[in-house]
Amino acid sequence: MSHSSTRRQLLRSAIALSGSAALSAGLPGIARAQGQQSADRAADKAADRIIAGIRRPRIPQRDFPVTDFGAVADGTTDNTRALAAAVRTAHEAGGGRVVVPAGTWATGPVHLLSRVELHLAAGATLLFTTDPAAYLPTVFSRWQGIELMNFSPLIYAYGQHDIALTGSGVLDGQASTDNWYTWGKPGGSDFAALEASADAGVPVAQRDGANYHLRPTFVEPYRCERVLIEGVTLRNSPFWNLHPTLCQDVTIRGVTVESSGPNTDGCDPESCDGVLIDRVSFNTGDDCIAVKAGRNTDGRRVDVPCQNLVVQNSTFANGHGGITLGSEMTGGIRNVYGRDLTMSSTGLRAGHRLKTNSVRGGFLENSNVYRVDVQAIGGPLLLIDFTYGEGDTGTYPPTVTGINLSHWSVASASQGWDIQGYAHDPVGTVRLSDITIDGPLSAANVAENITDLRLDHVLIDGVEQ
Repeated sequence: MSHSSTRRQLLRSAIALSGSAALSAGLPGIARAQGQQSADRAADKAADRIIAGIRRPRIPQRDFPVTDFGAVADGTTDNTRALAAAVRTAHEAGGGRVVVPAGTWATGPVHLLSRVELHLAAGATLLFTTDPAAYLPTVFSRWQGIELMNFSPLIYAYGQHDIALTGSGVLDGQASTDNWYTWGKPGGSDFAALEASADAGVPVAQRDGANYHLRPTFVEPYRCERVLIEGVTLRNSPFWNLHPTLCQDVTIRGVTVESSGPNTDGCDPESCDGVLIDRVSFNTGDDCIAVKAGRNTDGRRVDVPCQNLVVQNSTFANGHGGITLGSEMTGGIRNVYGRDLTMSSTGLRAGHRLKTNSVRGGFLENSNVYRVDVQAIGGPLLLIDFTYGEGDTGTYPPTVTGINLSHWSVASASQGWDIQGYAHDPVGTVRLSDITIDGPLSAANVAENITDLRLDHVLIDGVEQ
């Protein structure tokens, strides 16, 4: 990751500006308003610098229609080999765009190669088989923050650069309770066996996912540089929808995620540096966005943070959390900016959700979520939960500090905040400013074991807190 140090240097100055702007937050009247505006401006500058540093893929402008490789749009013919041949030919020619025309195209997994764009034209649907055998042999992957050789993601790339998935077509994983959703859940015995093997130091190459029932992710670029996912709609994912892992320079723009099945997170960047999520619509069966950085023993072995992320102009309907950090956060998460967002459903359980425990360890630092329009939310605006999962049963107390929410306009919410650290490891600094919640709350606000909770112009049902 050759330019990550440069990006970090640029960010330090912007983050320092944010910290100095926050010092004036306690002043009355005009000074207070100026301090709030200054903090948002500093956050905007930091976010803009992250975006400016994210490089887009460079892919030659030449097309390779899948029909030239024998693909048939009848919804039943297996086009896996035709798609693979088109990708390989484009790659060997120096790059290009593999075009899927209008129609319904049945396929197995698609593996992208450097300088190749998979483009779904308007009216095109890739219909992915639900036969697990089609996703073998296994590939290098992560499952809930632990590396293994698992069933291939539906769209996958490993160690590639300049790759893209674009167009206005649909990717349909066809997952349902008749197939993938019958497989084990994250807390099941198969995952416990995987975690035990990682704890015992079993090499990744010997952690054979074919022996388990761990559902594949939908789209997973792994150790890739310059990734673009734009315009497409994802439906019926077997597991997490978008899972860039150990990637640098990732742009996700104009995507629609519609998956209501179990554990169908919308977008989970893991141990990445430089991620933009822009104009994305989420309606999911789990967290809409969950930023991650490895889990427990295996996370400490890899030890790579997820950092420098911007989420903007996006909408959140159903889900466990809007922008979530964790719980797989062992490598640490820093410099998260969410701005100009809309949350619109009581099926969304929390706005900004941070989940961790003393088994995970790691850190969550400098997270800023601001200018948020909440039409309805079925839980708190801010949830910080140290009791998640294993709870306080480990020896790696997490660090959570520098959490900032500002300029939230909330029509309906059941709770303002629910913050619960440990007595021996409290949450650090949390700042809530210029937040208005119309109407009364149905649950009392909670702030337990926190060092520094700052409320600045927070109105709930017309009463300043």
